[in-house]
Amino acid sequence: MGIYDYTVKDGSGNDVLLSDYKGKVLLIVNTATGCGFTPQYDGLQELYSKYAERGFEILDFPCNQFAGQAPGTDEEIASFCTGRFGVTFKQFHKIDVNGANEEPLYTFLKSQIGGVAGKNIKWNFTKFLVDRNGNVVARHAPTKTPKSLEEEIEKLL
Repeated sequence: MGIYDYTVKDGSGNDVLLSDYKGKVLLIVNTATGCGFTPQYDGLQELYSKYAERGFEILDFPCNQFAGQAPGTDEEIASFCTGRFGVTFKQFHKIDVNGANEEPLYTFLKSQIGGVAGKNIKWNFTKFLVDRNGNVVARHAPTKTPKSLEEEIEKLL
C-alpha cells in the first residue's frame, strides 16, 4: 500500500481519500492545542499561505496521546486553531499515532521513515514530508520549526 490508498476522517467525521492529494507536496503533522510546541501553528500557517498555490498542503491530525495536550472535541480544537492562529489548512479528526488504536496512516508513515528516535512518535508536532509522488521523504522531530523546513519544501515544489 502507498499513502494514496488510505482514507482518513476529517473533523466532521467524513471520509477523505488521500488520493485526492495526488500531485501535491504534503506536510503531515500530529498536533496539540496545549503543547509547548503549539505556537508552531503560526509557522505552519505561514508555510501554507506561502506555498499552497504551488501545490503544498498541510494535513493536521490532532493527537491527545502525549500528556493529554489536545483535549476537547474536533470542533473545539478547530475553533481554537482558527481563532488563535488563523489556521486555514485542513484539520482532521483527532487520532492516536502510537499503539493499538493508532491511525493506519501513521502506521504507514512510521514504516517508511523511522527517524533517529525510532519508529514510535515521541511527541506532538512530529512532521512527515511527502513528495508529489506520495513518497515519504523526511521525518522531523517536534523541535524542527516549520520555518526550517522551507528549503526542503521549495525543492519538492
